[in-house]
Amino acid sequence: MWGRNTRRQFVSGLAAALGTAGVVGNVGAAGVGQDGAVNVGMVYATGGLGDNSFNDMAHTGVQDAAEEFGVEFRNAEPESQSDVANLQRRFAQSSNPDYDLICCIGFVQRDALAENAQQFSDQNFMVVDTTVEEPNVSSYVFEEHQGSFQVGHLAGLLTTREFSAGAGETNEESLVGFVGGQEVPLIERFETGYRAGVAHANEDIEVRSAYVGSFNDPAQGQEVALSMFDEGADIVYHAAGGTGNGVFQAAQQEGRFAIGVDADQSESLPEYDDVILASMVKRVDQAVFRSVESVVNDAFEGGGVNELGLEEDGVAAVYGRGLEDDIPEEVVQRVEESREAIIAGDIEVPAEPGDL
Repeated sequence: MWGRNTRRQFVSGLAAALGTAGVVGNVGAAGVGQDGAVNVGMVYATGGLGDNSFNDMAHTGVQDAAEEFGVEFRNAEPESQSDVANLQRRFAQSSNPDYDLICCIGFVQRDALAENAQQFSDQNFMVVDTTVEEPNVSSYVFEEHQGSFQVGHLAGLLTTREFSAGAGETNEESLVGFVGGQEVPLIERFETGYRAGVAHANEDIEVRSAYVGSFNDPAQGQEVALSMFDEGADIVYHAAGGTGNGVFQAAQQEGRFAIGVDADQSESLPEYDDVILASMVKRVDQAVFRSVESVVNDAFEGGGVNELGLEEDGVAAVYGRGLEDDIPEEVVQRVEESREAIIAGDIEVPAEPGDL
């Protein structure tokens, strides 16, 4: 919600078995280590933990589950997509501990999981950001285009007016930008929704976009964003994981604005809260938490797809904590109106570039 008061919305044996693919040791949390605890294996997306975004949101979800339910969990961070299949298998093959659930984070997991789910048909898996149609896999997907529409609408409303707050200000150009990680259908959904939201504010606004090719290259993210700011953009939205840190650096350097993704990045990266207008939050933490909870309650159901959009609070646009009080109330109201219209079905947000 956009109202003023509601916007803030292994052990060494397994490590050796998993080999060189970036396994992290047991993470301490309340209840970890209790006899009979549910065991969860976490296989993260490439880019790893510490991205202050997608992977860290998933990590928050399993940490919350550990605190709430006393589950044990182990983290595995693939260095490349080729590591994913092996990490999934190693968790599935483990008997000490025997994993009750393996969480597969990110679209890079899909092909490997499609095979491993068949091979380990008695193993419960969950996957985020893609679907695997197997009876032992619970898939969680998000309506990223809906949340991206919201931040696009915000960007479109602000770029056409004189606005300054924190360390940034708009210019006289009606131009905004988008920086993506890899140019894949999932990230294109972010761009498509963003473009639609900008156009909803004003069809004459130009949107520049670029894909870096990596989710963990802040230097390249900074370079691309600087180029956009040099061309006249005053607000740049990223959907690029750790690469997006460079977008924030560029915004500070040029005295412009940026929009974060997945987490409220004004909180996860407070050093940039003076240029982060908002973040398109994707509740990956809730997907992980709910899936673990279902296993704890012996209610896990595979074979289905859980779709989380604005109505389910699976995605949301939240103002940056450093700038929220400076956003004009008229802009706040108009963005809230578009949110309500999307939920009501009065605005149909395109999901693919060809639908624009």
